[in-house]
Amino acid sequence: MKMIFRSLALAGLLLAFLPLQAQANKLLMPGEVIQGHAKEEEACEKCHKKFDKAAQNRLCTDCHKDVGKDVSEKRGYHGRIEEGKDCKECHTDHKGRDAKIVILDKNAFDHAKTDFALKGKHADTAKVKCEDCHKQGKKYSEAPGKCVECHKKDDDKAHKGKLGSDCAKCHSEKDWKTTSVDHDKFDFKLRGKHEDVKCDKCHLDNKFKETPKQCASCHKKDDEKAHKGKLGNKCETCHVDRDWKEVKFDHDKLTKYPLLGKHVEVKCAKCHVDNKFKDTPKQCSSCHKKEDDKAHKGKFGNKCESCHVEKDWKEIKFDHGKTKFPLLGKHADPKLKCTGCHKGDIYKDKLPTDCFSCHEKDDKHKGQEGKKCESCHGADSWTKTTFDHNKMSTFPLLGRHILVSCKKCHATPTFKDAKSDCWSCHEKEDAKVHKRRFGTECQDCHNTRDWMAWDFNHDKTDFKLGGAHKKVANKCYSCHAKPMDKKVLLTKSCSSCHDRDDVHNGSFGDRCERCHEGDNWKQVKMGVVGADKKPLASKK
Repeated sequence: MKMIFRSLALAGLLLAFLPLQAQANKLLMPGEVIQGHAKEEEACEKCHKKFDKAAQNRLCTDCHKDVGKDVSEKRGYHGRIEEGKDCKECHTDHKGRDAKIVILDKNAFDHAKTDFALKGKHADTAKVKCEDCHKQGKKYSEAPGKCVECHKKDDDKAHKGKLGSDCAKCHSEKDWKTTSVDHDKFDFKLRGKHEDVKCDKCHLDNKFKETPKQCASCHKKDDEKAHKGKLGNKCETCHVDRDWKEVKFDHDKLTKYPLLGKHVEVKCAKCHVDNKFKDTPKQCSSCHKKEDDKAHKGKFGNKCESCHVEKDWKEIKFDHGKTKFPLLGKHADPKLKCTGCHKGDIYKDKLPTDCFSCHEKDDKHKGQEGKKCESCHGADSWTKTTFDHNKMSTFPLLGRHILVSCKKCHATPTFKDAKSDCWSCHEKEDAKVHKRRFGTECQDCHNTRDWMAWDFNHDKTDFKLGGAHKKVANKCYSCHAKPMDKKVLLTKSCSSCHDRDDVHNGSFGDRCERCHEGDNWKQVKMGVVGADKKPLASKK
């Protein structure tokens, strides 16, 4: 119980002390505060902190939360004034209940430090007064910031509230009647000719929302006149905003038929008759039927692109190399016209590919060499041959024969009639020197290295030269005295040459070598009957 009485006594003392404290604060005040602060007048600690002057600003914003928010967010007038400035520099209290602690010099006030900088007509102080926006009894910060809040009557009259409350999208501070609509901020950007069009051309009766954006909405008459509505509503696919008559249609990207070469210069109406664009035929013959009828009479079908190019209809790109007959050498000469071979417009299958079919007139062999002209002739030159004499004939060219022109041996184009024996070509040389006394087999002595060089070896024949015969080795004509045909067919018997020397009158036959020596005809072999007798005299 004692504790309770003590607590009650202490509380009583405090209650008695509070009025005394309030009275003391009031006595110490430099003057009465304004009416708005009157209820806080006896609680100095709400605005002042002992021994801490810097805390006063914070205590002010604790009560004036709207100002504190502006300062922290750096917006509004209080949020834009220089940092470090104390509240009491502008708002000094304790000057009486009716004192005005909000001192505003309208002429010196910088409205740019607020959230609504004055520009254009708003800055014209002769026409716009502060009280036009700042209504009496309301804080300056409560002034409307949106255009429609001041210009609602103007909006109702012109747009009837249908365009929303953001008047700044079209109107500017310079003049309410002057609009500066940035159409790029909308779904329909103004480009080209659209920049010169007046608003009411598209926005009838000041209707701006839900204005149709399709070209056909405004250009329906143009479309009906040109296309009769057959190409749909996407006019921008072909037309441009610079000029309705200018066409930008990208044929290469938007169709399956890119325009190349001469096609780039052709007017649309040439292929798209009566403004028909869909299902336009892509075959060349659809447009070039007259040219085809005149040149080919429809014999080559519809694939004109196989031969012709877009660069020029008359220019041919046909790749003969992909056919069974590639053009090589003289055949590839641009001066050679197709009709030189393709007579009567014959191109497929029916045209023969063998040389003889075209060059029969040029065949100087009279058909003797067959029809395979390519065996000897090349495409580079008809007169130049590729005939390999060594591989393709029975008479390989060796030695001096390599340097001899074909005409020397082949006097006529009938090559197969040419003879292969030496004497046939060298008869004149033989007649001049040997007079056929060695026969016609020239190769027995001569070789192809040089006609004048010969390497005949008599010892390799059936009649070796021995004894006295060696003395006549260089006097061939002593034995070979008569003209012979083909090979020299002299008999091996001595009597062939020594018939006159036979003193036996043929009594011992024609094998003289049985008794006589080759070294000396008059010498008789030992052991032969009569060998010791004197030599016999020869026949005179």
